Amino acid sequence: MQQHWYTGPLASFDTETTGVNVETDRIVSAALVVQLSPGAPPQSTSWLADPGVPIPDGARAIHGIGDERVRAHGRPAPTVVAEIARALAEQARAGRPVVVMNAPYDLTLLDRELRRHRATTLADALGPTGLLVLDPRVLDKHVDRYRKGRRTLTDLCAHYGVELTGAHDAAADATAALGLVRTIGTRYPAALGGLSAAELHLRQAVWHAAQARGLQNWFDRSGTPERVDLSWPLRPARCGCGRRLSAEHSCEIAA
Repeated sequence: MQQHWYTGPLASFDTETTGVNVETDRIVSAALVVQLSPGAPPQSTSWLADPGVPIPDGARAIHGIGDERVRAHGRPAPTVVAEIARALAEQARAGRPVVVMNAPYDLTLLDRELRRHRATTLADALGPTGLLVLDPRVLDKHVDRYRKGRRTLTDLCAHYGVELTGAHDAAADATAALGLVRTIGTRYPAALGGLSAAELHLRQAVWHAAQARGLQNWFDRSGTPERVDLSWPLRPARCGCGRRLSAEHSCEIAA
């Protein structure tokens, strides 16, 4: 019997942070959850980081982690982000797909933290294999394009009947996102089941770009100045002049 990607081993990654700006905000906590098969007990690794900056009240109100806690129990951010990158690299080497809800947020923020604290990129830290990413937000938008309503993790879990206990805890969110992806795959085998995880990774980049262009068109029609990034699963780094930064962190000046 053929094994589909959604019935095999999966990992899931999530962060809680100081805010929503991937260029300037910091990781406060993170979790990596591994489940070898549907129904198997998930194995979770969690990190608590002292981000080195005050945690804003708005962020603390969401995830419940404040300055006193991270100063007393968190570890230095450079140590934590290096450990996270190594843990993700292990998943990449194992060929195990990693679920990341709204991947351009968490993975881009991790990349910027690695640049900030370790003078390296996420791509360099992962090595030549790279991650196979499964993003439930992109998958859901692809299989059920015209459904009305929001598509946050809480909304998607409610729609698909996936349990989410303790939302905005990194381990809880990662576990729920993993279950969500399995459920989406099971519910839409004709659309998703015939693809390998590697094929699905490549297609999600295309699907996300199309989804983002649709959102950008809506913003443009409504007069909203917001710009939507088409990149998935990682937004390219840019210097102050707006040009992309190379892997060596230098500005790529076009000829």
